[in-house]
Amino acid sequence: MFNALVVEKTEDKPHASVQQISQDQLPAGNVTVAVDYSTVNYKDGLCIGPGGGLVRNYPHVPGIDFAGTVEASEDDRYKPGDKVVLTGWRVGEVHWGGYSQKARVNADWLVPLPDGLTTRQAMAVGTAGFTSMLAIMALEDHGLQVGNGPVLVTGAAGGVGSVATAILANLGYEVAGVTGRPETAEYLKGLGAAQIVAREDINETTKRPLEAETWAGCVDAVGGDMLARVLGQMKYGASVSAVGLAGGANLPATVIPFLLRGVNLLGIDSVMQPFENRQRAWARLATDLPMDKLEAMVVPATLSDLPGLGNDILKGQVKGRVVVDVNA
Repeated sequence: MFNALVVEKTEDKPHASVQQISQDQLPAGNVTVAVDYSTVNYKDGLCIGPGGGLVRNYPHVPGIDFAGTVEASEDDRYKPGDKVVLTGWRVGEVHWGGYSQKARVNADWLVPLPDGLTTRQAMAVGTAGFTSMLAIMALEDHGLQVGNGPVLVTGAAGGVGSVATAILANLGYEVAGVTGRPETAEYLKGLGAAQIVAREDINETTKRPLEAETWAGCVDAVGGDMLARVLGQMKYGASVSAVGLAGGANLPATVIPFLLRGVNLLGIDSVMQPFENRQRAWARLATDLPMDKLEAMVVPATLSDLPGLGNDILKGQVKGRVVVDVNA
């Protein structure tokens, strides 16, 4: 028997609690992993609480990512003792996830832990950091270079934004971080942000489809009105990597920035990324993300903390990267 956060649904209302479960209860898969750490993401908040349409069957074990050690494997690519990371593939949503001391998954969903990272560091990165790296890689693949101008990061104090800020600053970019929480300004400066932009200064749409060319690139975790406004502020030929919708799914924008300035809007999906791109991103994370900056983002947690944290992240009240020690 081992511990897991189990979400049950009674009278159409989910309830999460730490319970003991057995290996026989784990879902089908060809690799069993002894989990070391997981994290807390927005999707996790949905799966712990209201479900958000993500969870199909109860009881359910959330946790959309984890890192740990292979305990048993029916796949030649992995053997007992191998350190692995998992993000995406709807694990923690449809398939039981990382909020458990053991997880059974498909080998195709795993990535070997890159050299230079511990399992704890990998989950300090987690899905949020992995998504940040994908977003930065996409911007660079579309021409972003150091010296082009400032790079905007929206929702900068959140998980995706924190890692994006630290990586971009480490690579030499001038980072402007957008936050609606003034108390996070010093935190963002500590990660390398050269400029703090108040959310209210950029969160309202304008009737003008184009404003002054300001940003050489943008990692956007907010969407909605803010993304619409940012599109009109991008430099000629610049790109925005869209990674989230904390500000809403609607995009009240015009096509003018695309037609007159050649702006690119790049969609970033971390769930179904092919294996090769996952390896590329994790390798970059191991070299381009300063570990001292990563450690400064970490908020430690245990399985018993998760119901409260799931509620907090849905309210936008989580700063940095929550690292869940499932064995604590």
